[in-house]
Amino acid sequence: MDEIYAEDIVFRDPLHRIQGLPILRDTMNEMYANLSECRFEYLDQLVTHDSAYIKWNMHYRHPKLGNTLISVRGVSQIQFSELIDFHEDIYDMGELLYEHVPMMGGLVRWLKKRLVRHSG
Repeated sequence: MDEIYAEDIVFRDPLHRIQGLPILRDTMNEMYANLSECRFEYLDQLVTHDSAYIKWNMHYRHPKLGNTLISVRGVSQIQFSELIDFHEDIYDMGELLYEHVPMMGGLVRWLKKRLVRHSG
């Protein structure tokens, strides 16, 4: 991480707003420590002289979520000069977590279906 992120990196996702490389490193270690599998499938990218947008699928397994493979689509926005100084991950928290938690998952899936049915 030291080779690609600036010391004062700003990182955002639906759960975090972090500033500083040491805090980002600690947060990432905590986030991925209990996963039994995690990999990213890169789908598309748009890169300019100082920014990038990357579309991806994250595939992961977590023992507390039944250890089944969960796939989540997301997009990362990255801004950089010599190193990355801003990184934001955008994804659906329901797809990532809430839909897979016992009891809560059924409610979230029901709400999503109901919202989709009434939006179109």
